[in-house]
Amino acid sequence: MTILLFLILSPIGIIFIVNKLILCFRCNSKVFLAGKTALITGGTAADFVDTSKAVQEIIKKTHNPDVIGKPLDLASFQSVRNFVKDIYLTEDKLNIVINNAGTAYLDSSYTEDGLHRTMQVNHFGHFLMTYLLIDLLKKSAPSRIIFTSSILAYFVSARFMYEFNPKKTICQGNLFKIYPTTKLYAAAISKTFAKKLEGTGITCNAYNPGGTRTQIFFKQFRNIWDIFPTVLGFFVWTYGKTPEESAQTPIYLAQADEIESVTGKFFTEGRTFLAPIPTTNVKFCDKLWEKSIIYSKLADNEITI
Repeated sequence: MTILLFLILSPIGIIFIVNKLILCFRCNSKVFLAGKTALITGGTAADFVDTSKAVQEIIKKTHNPDVIGKPLDLASFQSVRNFVKDIYLTEDKLNIVINNAGTAYLDSSYTEDGLHRTMQVNHFGHFLMTYLLIDLLKKSAPSRIIFTSSILAYFVSARFMYEFNPKKTICQGNLFKIYPTTKLYAAAISKTFAKKLEGTGITCNAYNPGGTRTQIFFKQFRNIWDIFPTVLGFFVWTYGKTPEESAQTPIYLAQADEIESVTGKFFTEGRTFLAPIPTTNVKFCDKLWEKSIIYSKLADNEITI
């Protein structure tokens, strides 16, 4: 077991070190976003009950009073729908959507909608929210949609990817594969959104933020092996990026003039990069789109793209 973990974590460690010490992109775009409305999920470290603390911290640091926190539980489709309804009632435009929230439950935890919690929070909840906001994004065009993927998306096996059923009980041995799979889905669904939204003034791209020092490694990457989160946590907290460093690429994607018409791409460190290979498979992307519509429970009269 020790040797196996060493072999697995050695390349991960190298990736973290290179990512931190060599590939640390800084967004130099000077575009001023006054008058734009941006929606960012996951701004409260997975606390969907109370957003006030995060909002006050952002206002204090930026001196921008136009920051609003709204409750959104991506593990509940009803919560997503309530959130979207509130956005339509309170906002007359929406220019930027950054699907940033993520979680990793390493147990057989299912939502009220019957899906694995990690799958619903990371993929299906974001898919439903983004889909239902398309009309407002079209109205506000030019608009941008951004999906947060991960370097782990490159390590999803084709077999698991095609056989995965989010409504089926998952054996313990596959639990750690769910998080990387959701990040592959982020890259793939972003590409499909881009294709279906061509000509609407809406662009859609995905990005890899790099290993980041967040609590996800300690709060939720716990139940696989005792040693795994400890060693992985060492690499993250020693060589991982700060949240500010990892935010540079999505900031760039949200505001830079030079990529205003760029869509359907995968970014790493502020540059287009080779996307996970399965995203080039049209059949896989189409199947994921079809399943996303079914599992997110979109009604026939809501399917507009």
